[in-house]
Amino acid sequence: MTEPPARTGRLSPATRMGLSIAAATGLYGVSFGALAVAAGLTVGQAMALSLLMFTGGSQFAFIGVVAGGGSGAAALGAATLLGLRNGVYGIQLKSLLGLRGWRRWVGAQLTIDESTATALAQTTADEQRRGFWAAGGGIFVLWNLFTAVGALLGDALGDPRRWGLDGAAVAAFLGLLWPRLRQREAVALAVVSGLATALALPWLPPGLPILLAALLGALWGWWVPAPPPADQPGGPT
Repeated sequence: MTEPPARTGRLSPATRMGLSIAAATGLYGVSFGALAVAAGLTVGQAMALSLLMFTGGSQFAFIGVVAGGGSGAAALGAATLLGLRNGVYGIQLKSLLGLRGWRRWVGAQLTIDESTATALAQTTADEQRRGFWAAGGGIFVLWNLFTAVGALLGDALGDPRRWGLDGAAVAAFLGLLWPRLRQREAVALAVVSGLATALALPWLPPGLPILLAALLGALWGWWVPAPPPADQPGGPT
């Protein structure tokens, strides 16, 4: 008696993770759209930021400076500083995902915290690619959709914090980070980076505290030798 064929069309674990993160993070676009309009931007300008800049931290830094009375140059500078981390992600993902042709350009646009973390959380090359595209593509679509919703509804939403949207992206990212904190070294690095960011917040302009944390992580990686790969002696099982 022959076995029935394997079921097809079932989403892989990486795809499910990516889509879950996309749903949580994309919904946060409502908050950005509403706050952007409240800061004085038009609906079109809010949409352009989500479509072209597409990195939530930089977008919130931009409208934060504008709402505080800062110039456009200052707002762009703050957003650029905070967005530099995506360039660091891109360097790592370029070799990890092996994108070529038009996929390389699309992948660059979709390289954000969540898509990078989802890809790095996987253990196989195929799952890394699935996780990256599911998270990055899903967030791009939903972020822009809900940015439009938030910008169009504007004041009708009231304070976005009433709905808990200010914590959705943070909760999603912590959900990705937590399973990776299995060794004391990773926990120590997370604590040091978080403490440095918290201490720098009152003293540094928007965007610089997170860059300080990234610098600490880079220095840590430079000084501390990486563990051997899983397929070599001494690697994790």
